[in-house]
Amino acid sequence: MAYMSQEGYDKMVAELKRLESVERPKASAAIAEARDKGDLSENSEYDAAKEAQAHLEDKINQMKLAIQDAKIIDTSRLSTDSVQILCKVEMTNLTTKAKMTYTIVSENEADLRAGKISIKTPIAQGLLGKKVGDEVEITIPRGTIKLRIDNISID
Repeated sequence: MAYMSQEGYDKMVAELKRLESVERPKASAAIAEARDKGDLSENSEYDAAKEAQAHLEDKINQMKLAIQDAKIIDTSRLSTDSVQILCKVEMTNLTTKAKMTYTIVSENEADLRAGKISIKTPIAQGLLGKKVGDEVEITIPRGTIKLRIDNISID
């Protein structure tokens, strides 16, 4: 079971529909076009089209499973007493004094450019359950960082 926001769930459903209605027919057309070019035993275009279709079908199946197993979190019932999934956490790196803000989301919703980190990342794991004012040391691939939680909110 994967916990996610309604927004993340809706985006995933829309992407699945796009893959099934737009990308799947494109993949089938590419295979048909390559097949029309003759001998399949020496047709690298046909092999590439078949491989692309297999990757697409795999992605569609993975998305269907994720949607089927999704548990949508009601953000109105979340508390900001401590860090949990779907919380927006404002913090300060105590070494560099840099301010950072991340929203902790499911793996499927992670988007670092949008400030959304997966609940499975070391930073998210180190923040879970902590409160405003807490200072934490978190081991990341590049070493250890020290963070102070300045604010917790729900987007």
